[in-house]
Amino acid sequence: MQKITPFLWFDGNAEDAMRLYTSIFKNSKIGGVTRYGEAGPGPKGSVMTASFELEGQEFTAINGGPQFHFSEAISFVVRCKTQEEVDELWQKLSEGGTTQQCGWLKDKFGLSWQIVPDVLIELMQDKDTVKSKRVMQAMLTMDKINIKVLRQAYEGQ
Repeated sequence: MQKITPFLWFDGNAEDAMRLYTSIFKNSKIGGVTRYGEAGPGPKGSVMTASFELEGQEFTAINGGPQFHFSEAISFVVRCKTQEEVDELWQKLSEGGTTQQCGWLKDKFGLSWQIVPDVLIELMQDKDTVKSKRVMQAMLTMDKINIKVLRQAYEGQ
């Protein structure tokens, strides 16, 4: 069992979020679901909490009501090996949401994600500060990260 589990607060759509996330990530599964009964604050039979796993990371979602909302203060970074993986995750997670600068997006539930190719980290950590600065400048012009453009910036093209 994982010692620390992110706990996500939704306003009535925790089950929808869980099903979307587990459909997007290949290594995922749905865990237990607890439903409201007669005395619960939610409608009888609706999801109270739901547990799920994405790429080995456990999450719990709750339908807690409209009191709290997601903000960029918390986001999930998804490391990607290829441009195809970046493209696929970007498309699926941003559908119905909004895209933002530097690989950030908000999904349709308002949860923030950072879709980051591994090569971005590698190039930005290069000891040649001129090259890493060019990569940073290129990244600042992007919403979805483009690996080819990053490599071109790195090479000074």
